[in-house]
Amino acid sequence: MDRLESMSILVDVVEAGSLSAASRRLNMPLPTLSRKISELEAHLKTRLLNRSTRLLTLTDAGERYLAATRRILEDVEEAERTATGEYNAPKGELVLTAPVVFGRTHLVPVVVDFLKAYPDIDIRLTLHERVVNLQEEHVDLAARIGKLPDSTLMAIRIGEVRRILCASPAYLAARGTPRQPADLALHDCVSFHPAAQAETWDFPVGKTTESFPMHFRFVVTTAQAAIDATIAGVGISRVFSYHIAAAQAEGLLVPVLQDFETQSIPVQLVYPAGRMPLKLRAFLDFATPRLKAALSL
Repeated sequence: MDRLESMSILVDVVEAGSLSAASRRLNMPLPTLSRKISELEAHLKTRLLNRSTRLLTLTDAGERYLAATRRILEDVEEAERTATGEYNAPKGELVLTAPVVFGRTHLVPVVVDFLKAYPDIDIRLTLHERVVNLQEEHVDLAARIGKLPDSTLMAIRIGEVRRILCASPAYLAARGTPRQPADLALHDCVSFHPAAQAETWDFPVGKTTESFPMHFRFVVTTAQAAIDATIAGVGISRVFSYHIAAAQAEGLLVPVLQDFETQSIPVQLVYPAGRMPLKLRAFLDFATPRLKAALSL
């Protein structure tokens, strides 16, 4: 029995909440995973997990063993980083994540220059709209747009963005330009945000915020698709300022209802607390001033 492997599997099972979920996460056959947990319990001569068809919980012994296991695995990882020189020279692989358009527009150019400056560091960048659990998915750094919930993550503010309503000149010529948020009820709207399901958009009115009904003619899952549809004249969309900077400069999109824009939204780089590998420190030192400069334009 590979004891470290079994300990790592136990952690994954508890974090996933079930053997089947852990099996999918680890890409390991369920019988194999279950056998490894049973072998670990046999080695320890105690039950670690209470299993049922719907619920998996730790026994008292399992809770104590899990806490010790996490410390041991962290120490092993720390020792491996030290042995490979990760704390002596910036090298290794960095795993990053960011929203799709923000990543393409702002992060990718910085990453390209960073790779040229640090030939011993590789980067894996995932672009999607969902919020990633950095520790569970082994991600070193994430770009986050919006207020951060309380957490153990460290954060560096690199700027802010605004939400802008926009439409194509052709659409506005055909349908007219809204002057008040209530006018949007007479227009077709485009959205890539889950809030579209509520069929309202919120706007500041005086000192309060009010919700106004919308007709969402087109709802998609990515900002770029929403922008493409808006340029094509499908309707009015609400996107971040960096989403449409290029299209606005080319005259393909026109902002509307600028007097009713919501407050600016912070953009931050977040990463797990604890001792920082040199590869991550090197990237933060390199990327932070460049991203701040880009977002200040």
